[in-house]
Amino acid sequence: MSNPVRLQKYLAQCGIASRRKAEELIAAGKITIDGRVVTEMGVLVTPGREIITCQGRKIESREQFVYVLLNKPKGYVTTLADPQGRPVVTDLVQDIGARVFPVGRLDLDTEGALILTNDGSLAQKIQHPSHETNKTYEALVRGTPDPGKIALLQKGVLLEGKMTSPAKIRILSRQGTNCLLEITIHEGRKRQVKKMFSHIAHPVLQLKRTAYGKLSLSNLPIGRYRELNPSDLKNIFL
Repeated sequence: MSNPVRLQKYLAQCGIASRRKAEELIAAGKITIDGRVVTEMGVLVTPGREIITCQGRKIESREQFVYVLLNKPKGYVTTLADPQGRPVVTDLVQDIGARVFPVGRLDLDTEGALILTNDGSLAQKIQHPSHETNKTYEALVRGTPDPGKIALLQKGVLLEGKMTSPAKIRILSRQGTNCLLEITIHEGRKRQVKKMFSHIAHPVLQLKRTAYGKLSLSNLPIGRYRELNPSDLKNIFL
């Protein structure tokens, strides 16, 4: 019999959701152990001993983890379901033979690199601030920021009462009156890149995530995905 593990970790290992989302499911009273609703964190379970359900569905242990990198198109929602009936990113990976969830989010109008997996522990590691996982974006912005404004973003700016961490920024090209820049950050605050450039009065017109760490899209066509190998997973944290 397996060793006891915390409930939220077990849910993540089973591919139900990331550990953070699993905690939300527990708090919402959507998890039962042997028929009893559990809402407190830290409850220990022993895989294979208790009957655990999520929203009435029995949870089975999953030992085979799946990792894919998707080049997300615009117009897809980064959730498992959408009440408005919009297409969701998992529609694009239906043929992989496993139930996966997106790691983090990309806005509806943002495209690019998105990892999907059923490994909640890896998802937690990628998203947790302590690991400072770099994410690189290409941002087409209105106008051309002068060196002083770029230096502000590189140093950190005050957004919603909190300073952003230093960013790496370089100009890639000028497109008419607009400018294409590359920006690398390790934070995951909501709409952060867009808010940073709005802060310096150069709003984002188009945004694309190109890499997690040194794991890049390369030539992956938009709307397509590829499975990740152990070397790819290591590159996420480089």
